[in-house]
Amino acid sequence: MAATGPGQVYSWDITKLPGLVKGTYFDCYVMIDIFSRYIVGAYVHASESGVLAVEMMKEIFGIHGTPHVVHADRGTSMTSKTVAALLSDLEVTRSHSRPRVSNDNPFSEAWFKTLKFAPVFPERFSSVGEARAFMADFVEGYNHAHRHTGIGLNTPADVHYGLAASKAIDRSATLAAARAQNPERFSTSRDPKILNLHDTVWINKPVEPDQEPERKLAV
Repeated sequence: MAATGPGQVYSWDITKLPGLVKGTYFDCYVMIDIFSRYIVGAYVHASESGVLAVEMMKEIFGIHGTPHVVHADRGTSMTSKTVAALLSDLEVTRSHSRPRVSNDNPFSEAWFKTLKFAPVFPERFSSVGEARAFMADFVEGYNHAHRHTGIGLNTPADVHYGLAASKAIDRSATLAAARAQNPERFSTSRDPKILNLHDTVWINKPVEPDQEPERKLAV
């Protein structure tokens, strides 16, 4: 499946957050827009269930709009009848990872790695409330301050809300003014090259007949 703009394809998954007692965990439900990399929702609960997943989706869709496609792996909550019924009622296409394929949900998996390898990620959470507060702060910083190489070093929020192009123009104007004021500090009249923002984002991009198999995440 492919997304050519924000709000078209959401990916979601659940990750475990370690509790205070060894062997106990809280469940963190996270949904991401694959085009903008914007985290449209992150919810922490004491358990995992399809009912809680439906509550999450209803709230997210009410705020950000209903997507065309929702992608997930084949976990119990992801394939539950409650989730299937909601998406069917909303005419949202359900997409699932292929059986026994571990990397078919790359956007969610990559984000969980970013979360858990962050220096600020704690070893344990003492309560659901503490985990929720941490996730709210982390998601806020990620969405609005993190410069993502996969989206041209823009922030997810700038891409999600269509601000990336205007901010690129502002950066260029600022550089031009700086060159005019202090030309000796610049060796070129061109702006520094930045990564281009993609036109289409894929999960499991089809392989052309005359091409070698490509990696799962194609941008």
